[in-house]
Amino acid sequence: MRLCTPASPCLAAAAALLATASPAVSSPATAPSAARTPTAPAPLPACTAPEDHTFPLTTRLRGGPAVYRAGGGYGTWFLDLTNTTDRTCEDIHPVVVLVDERRALEPAQPRLEFYDGTRPHPVRLTETDADELVGVLADDAAGFPGFTVGPGRTLTVPVRLAVTSDAVPNEVTANAAVVQRRDGDGEWIGQSGDYRFRIEAGPAAPTASPSPGDLPFADELAGTGERRTYTLLAAGAVLVAAGGTAVALARRRR
Repeated sequence: MRLCTPASPCLAAAAALLATASPAVSSPATAPSAARTPTAPAPLPACTAPEDHTFPLTTRLRGGPAVYRAGGGYGTWFLDLTNTTDRTCEDIHPVVVLVDERRALEPAQPRLEFYDGTRPHPVRLTETDADELVGVLADDAAGFPGFTVGPGRTLTVPVRLAVTSDAVPNEVTANAAVVQRRDGDGEWIGQSGDYRFRIEAGPAAPTASPSPGDLPFADELAGTGERRTYTLLAAGAVLVAAGGTAVALARRRR
């Protein structure tokens, strides 16, 4: 799988998905009077200084199974986000990109979820023009504000995946691009290596998904101490609106 570049569909799609999750902006005709308009919050600080030309987050996918059975249960893997800077990185949204060898995997066939603490959140996958499936780790309906990674800290994000029974045998490569959302824009701040797996024909006896109390990474997550205390994302849960236009593009650090 090729890595994301500024012109790659996966980054363009990520920017579009993040942009559509932005709070609505009032038009001049419907905006409240100046006396009643609250002061807009300042944009979040960037993870890195302008002169820094490296990714601030070291990103790694690990621990996933080599095989998923169509119609089988979930397999769990982990996304490690390590902040290599002396700044706090806030409003972080990893973007999972799936590329299948046969270009036959449909957006509804992979069932992808991520955990914030012990709560699972669904990930909606969208197909790009390059036949990539792209999903942002975001859940506005649940008030999820994005991840925060403190200076020098590592945050482990558990992700689980299952495949529906109508998926055909296939070879799939997963990759994660990491975007920081800042003032309605998306900045590319990290990129993982590849995680390759096979989809094999079912049926298979479903395996039980781990309950929140049984997750082996609960202590690890608690140890990061990086849970957010305020909410920035306040839009609805629909990530892609019909006929919507992306208003921001993810920018690779120059």
